Amino acid sequence: MVPPSKTNTIDFDAAKLQRLGFASNRTQSLRPVSLAQLRQKLNLQLQTSLEVERILDIFFREVQRLVPLHALAYQHPSSDLRLELGVRATHSAGYRLNHDGEYLGELIFRRNMRFSEEELTQLESLLACMLFPLRNALLYRKAVQCALRDPLTDTGNRIAMDQALQREVDLARRNLQPLSVLMLDVDHFKNINDTYGHSTGDEVLRAMADTLKAQLRNIDMIFRFGGEEFLVLLSNTNREGAAMVGERLRFAVQELQCTAQSQHVDVSVSLGCACLLPGESVDSLLRRADSALYVAKRDGRNRLTMAG
Repeated sequence: MVPPSKTNTIDFDAAKLQRLGFASNRTQSLRPVSLAQLRQKLNLQLQTSLEVERILDIFFREVQRLVPLHALAYQHPSSDLRLELGVRATHSAGYRLNHDGEYLGELIFRRNMRFSEEELTQLESLLACMLFPLRNALLYRKAVQCALRDPLTDTGNRIAMDQALQREVDLARRNLQPLSVLMLDVDHFKNINDTYGHSTGDEVLRAMADTLKAQLRNIDMIFRFGGEEFLVLLSNTNREGAAMVGERLRFAVQELQCTAQSQHVDVSVSLGCACLLPGESVDSLLRRADSALYVAKRDGRNRLTMAG
């Protein structure tokens, strides 16, 4: 088991809060303040971060200086954001958040006592302080996500793949869990482009990516790292499990109903699978998966080969 390495990480958000005079210690006393004082404080604090999670955490903590709460829940489905802070309670007050007509998600306050009309008015006044920072954070999150996505297939791109691979390898080592990768290549993809055109080739890639995603678990990750090459990262999956997933993906692609110029387009994939070895590097894991993929293509395509 590899011991965690020491890092010299600086929390710039926390440092900025301290410079503005706000202590970052969560255990500090939450002294009551007036609505005007709290609005002024939130207007400063909420501008210190572009992370949705940090903004909601600051808001939840500070609002309780005025209105006692047990929990805060937030969701923004298009950003794949679902957050819950605190503990569930019996009474709730929910709000649909908008800024200049732009949908910013749903937010619910919870506690074990009913909210008074005065408290609801105070919460709504405080929510107004969060709308602009939340909008900026959602825009930033979308920009980051776009930078890590392949625009054609909506899978992760090469940058996202490199980041995820190193992270998952480190986690697998730390937790002594298996990790497997599947490398996929569309068979005879050049022939599809040459025969039916590149627009048909793009449609095939999109359809194939959707099919692959539908066959995977939520914790599995898929990336496009070449023209017609994809990599699937299978966390906590051993050799036998990875082989089963690989065959399921291969059959699903083979069943695709793709047509062009009133003709059926045959689509299949070759796959190479490698499972992380003790002490193995990311580069070595990828080389073994690539070598297994080469063997699958050499031996006739439309098959899965396991690395030795």
